[in-house]
Amino acid sequence: MVLLKGFVKPEDQIGMVSMCRQLGKGLGGFYRPSLKNGAKLNLWMMSLGKNWDPTARSYGPTRPFDGAAAPTIPDAFKMIAQTANSTASEFPQINPDICIVNYYTNSGKLGLHQDKDESESSLTKCLPFITISIGDTAEFLFGDTRDKDQATKINLESGDVLILGGESRLLFHGVSHVKTNTAPSWLKEETGIRPGRINLTFRQYKLGTNPYDGDHRELL
Repeated sequence: MVLLKGFVKPEDQIGMVSMCRQLGKGLGGFYRPSLKNGAKLNLWMMSLGKNWDPTARSYGPTRPFDGAAAPTIPDAFKMIAQTANSTASEFPQINPDICIVNYYTNSGKLGLHQDKDESESSLTKCLPFITISIGDTAEFLFGDTRDKDQATKINLESGDVLILGGESRLLFHGVSHVKTNTAPSWLKEETGIRPGRINLTFRQYKLGTNPYDGDHRELL
């Protein structure tokens, strides 16, 4: 696991907030997802590239509840994620074909879980996932089990990038809470961002450049 503190430049954070707001209002934008038991998650979600269905725990081109296609991942988002990825040279470089955007209000949280629903080829190679934090600070938990009392806690601040790959790829992780009024003042002034936190997580569903072509070439 690699934490890059303050990696995303202020101007890029401002641009990401603007783009998330624009995409979030459109077709395939933000909604509050449910789990298989019907419980609502304590966050708002938008899938880019491919849709993530938390009920079925699977990826697909459209959302089952409204048929909306997942919007395309902006090139600027990919560039920031891949630049961070190359900085953490101990992990393979990915070509993100999925970006999950979560918006947490100050009461938002996410229980400990593993990210293990990508393809077998992606998981076998332990391809990393890359997460970018913007807005208020979140207390992030991670550990080898789902026991939150045993989990390690770190703060993820606006502009931080966290990368989990290799041996850390299947760590349990989650968000215990969001800390009120901790976003940078310049971010609030420039964007009018509401209290809370935006989290963008980038993944590569399978090896190869096209997520649908079954191409299993080695990564460059």
